[in-house]
Amino acid sequence: MTEPARDQAADSPASRRHPALFRARRRRKNPPLRRSDITVTDEAAVQRAVKAAALGNAMEWFDFGIYSYLAVTIGHVFFPSGNATVELLSSFATFAVAFLVRPLGGMFFGPLGDRIGRKKVLAMTMIMMAVGTGTIGLIPSYASIGFWSPVLLILFRLVQGFSTGGEYGGASTFIAEYAPDKRRGFFGSFLEFGTLAGYVGAAGLVTALTAVLGSAGMEAWGWRVPFLVAAPLGLIGLYLRLRLDETPAFTKMEQDTVQATEAADLVETSTASDLGRIFRDHWPRLILCVCLVGAYNVTDYMLLSYMPTYLSDQLHYSDTHGLLILLGVMVALMGMISQVGRLSDQFGRKPLLMAGMLGFFVLSLPAFLLIQQGGYLAIVTGMAMLGLSLVCLLGTMSAALPALFPTSVRYGSLSVGYNLSASLFGGTTPFVITGLISLTGDNLMPAYYAMFAALIGVAAVACMTETAGLPLEGSPPSVGTREEAAELVLLQAQAQASVRSS
Repeated sequence: MTEPARDQAADSPASRRHPALFRARRRRKNPPLRRSDITVTDEAAVQRAVKAAALGNAMEWFDFGIYSYLAVTIGHVFFPSGNATVELLSSFATFAVAFLVRPLGGMFFGPLGDRIGRKKVLAMTMIMMAVGTGTIGLIPSYASIGFWSPVLLILFRLVQGFSTGGEYGGASTFIAEYAPDKRRGFFGSFLEFGTLAGYVGAAGLVTALTAVLGSAGMEAWGWRVPFLVAAPLGLIGLYLRLRLDETPAFTKMEQDTVQATEAADLVETSTASDLGRIFRDHWPRLILCVCLVGAYNVTDYMLLSYMPTYLSDQLHYSDTHGLLILLGVMVALMGMISQVGRLSDQFGRKPLLMAGMLGFFVLSLPAFLLIQQGGYLAIVTGMAMLGLSLVCLLGTMSAALPALFPTSVRYGSLSVGYNLSASLFGGTTPFVITGLISLTGDNLMPAYYAMFAALIGVAAVACMTETAGLPLEGSPPSVGTREEAAELVLLQAQAQASVRSS
């Protein structure tokens, strides 16, 4: 009902004849906020949750980063053809395969996380990723077993992709539901801090091994080391996640009193019916999520995954040179990302996201023109321009995306939307850009691709509702102190009194 309609209802003859009845009706529709309705977060518990989610995310992206930075070497080991472009395309196609199966992982793990809890599902994804990554390091080369070598590589990349389908949606939901409303951007930014840390760890290890062993040593056996190191690191992340409590928002949702028939329906709910509800009831938000994530992932993977290959394969820099430059850029982004999260809490998610999208649209072409000039200063300046745009997205997106959906379907909806988009636009980015360059001969194709993605992102951000500082939909307000809770109750009581008196 619109405001004028409500005013008319309040002034109707019926309301004047039965004022008590209408007051009771208004109280039922807008009940007074009680202190017990508000979640007062424990700072230590929030920090533990953030560390475990971020570290687990770092392990996941360490695993994915390894493959990105070893793409050229993996092409030689698993897809020897004598044609460098064919080998690289085959390697990136296998990289993309993991993303193609991610929506299936999201559709499986996401609704499961909404039913049995965030913590249990995040532990499952951690185990699967550790197993998938460690096993890749044990696969014999094409020279040893021929056709079965790339088949096994694809199989375990599918395991990686399936597990990652439940990772980002769960980890971002976990942090968002633990954090106080007014600091969700700050705490959420540490999830992407973990992403960058995983990439930095992968790039640093690959760079060090390449410098020590050389290209021949890396192709012979050195490429296996990062994959084998990832497995025990994943077990550390699993241990930290198992020590956490479930999120306050999910616990509150479970504890809410429901009718017996509703409880029975919840118990009998299947993944298929959960997915049907997501697509049927929340499709506008799902489309918005896909567009936001698509623009974000194209720019993210272009810079953090594809750029070393672009520098080595298209501009003929050494592998080590490209990785060292990217390492410097990522470390700088890690230093800024939490401050961007703070800014999003202060000024809102939309201004920061819009700044990042417009930055990519305006700066991508100048940045790649600088990078093509060659020389350390030009490359660093070009990548810094892209990095500053990306950090606006990195520091904000993990708080903005969970707020799109209500608590009851948050994990499932976000996992489905995020992974559908990542599958279509994220993991395919290196493959598409390499193919476009090969087809057109134009080394500026990455810039054009990023600009196109940024335009979609600008439109998506314009359609968003601002959520900074507000409670998550379907969850009670969350504050950092008891004083804030008391103040919130008082403010709402004053607002309701003002409405009644007007």
